[in-house]
Amino acid sequence: MEQGESGRGLRVLVRGGGVAGLTSAVTLAERGASVTLSETGPRVGSGASWMAGGMLAPWCEAESAPPEVTRDAHESIDWWAAHVPGVARQGSLVLAPPRDVGEIARFARRTSAHDLIDGARIAALEPDLAGRFGKGLFFAREGHVDPRAALLALHDRLLALGGQAHLNAPPDFPDRGFDWVVDCTGIAARTRLPGLRGVRGEMLLLRCPDVALHRPVRMLHPRIPVYIVPRADHLFMVGATMVESESGAGMTLRSMVELLTAAYVLHPAFGEAEIVETGVGLRPSFPDNVPSVTVDGRIVNVNGMYRHGFLLSPARARQAADIICGTPPNG
Repeated sequence: MEQGESGRGLRVLVRGGGVAGLTSAVTLAERGASVTLSETGPRVGSGASWMAGGMLAPWCEAESAPPEVTRDAHESIDWWAAHVPGVARQGSLVLAPPRDVGEIARFARRTSAHDLIDGARIAALEPDLAGRFGKGLFFAREGHVDPRAALLALHDRLLALGGQAHLNAPPDFPDRGFDWVVDCTGIAARTRLPGLRGVRGEMLLLRCPDVALHRPVRMLHPRIPVYIVPRADHLFMVGATMVESESGAGMTLRSMVELLTAAYVLHPAFGEAEIVETGVGLRPSFPDNVPSVTVDGRIVNVNGMYRHGFLLSPARARQAADIICGTPPNG
C-alpha cells in the first residue's frame, strides 16, 4: 500500500491543537486517516506553541541538545515549507556583546554547519547591524517560520483534507468509535507520563519600524541566551526558553529587563520600540529534554517538545503516523 493511503479507513482522535497535535493530525490525514482534532482552548495553538519563536535551527540547537535532535530535525524546514506559507530560508546569525564575545568560540565548538564571520560579512547579511559586531557565526542552512501563521495554516490544511477540529472542547472529549487516540496535550498529560515537567518560556513582541532583520539572531549570554526573530509588519519576537521554572505567572521585572536589554544591545533603535505583547508559557519537557513518542494500548503519546516543538514535530508526527498506519519508518 502506498504510504499516502496507509491510514485509509482508520478513525483517529488527536487531543491537543498545539504544534505537536496539528502536525500529527495533518500527517495522519495525508496518509488517508479520518482525523478529528480536539482542542480545549478557543483556537489552535492556545498553549505554549503560540509563544514559540519558530526557529528551524537544527545545527544551532546542537549547542545544548543531544545529537538526535539535530539528526531528526533535518526534514523540518522542507516539511514546513511544503505545508505553510512564509517559511524563510535565510539562515541564523549568532552574535555576542563585546563583554561576552568569548561565548562565540564556545558555541562554535559545540555546533557544526556554520561559518565564522567578521564584521564586514555581518554587515552584508544584516545591513542594519553594520559596525556593531566584529565576529559572529552564520548557519546558512537554517530557517524560521511565524508560528501563529503556521498553526492557523495547519488548521486550514486539516479541514481541507476532510478532518474535523473541535475548539473549546472538554478535556475528556469522547473517544468512543476511534481506532486510535494521539495525545498531544503537553503539560496536561503529566499525571500519565512520568518525568514530564514544565520549562518556563518567556517572550516579548516588539514593533520597531527603524530596524530590519532578515533572519533570527541569537545573542549569547553565559546565563540565558536570547533570540530576536523578525516577523511581518516590523514585529520582532524576543524570547528566552531555558528557564528551569514551572511558574506560569506573569513575566518578572528581571526577565523583562534582560530581554529588552538584549534587543537594545543588538540595535539601539529598539529603545524606541513599542511593546506589543508579553507572554509566558510552560514547555512540556522530559528529563533528557528530547521529545518522545510512546504507545499505551491504542493511545500514542507525542509529548515533551521542550524548546524543539516546531523543529521536531514533523519527525515525531511521522513516527506516530508510522505506528498507527503500520508503515515501517522508511516505508
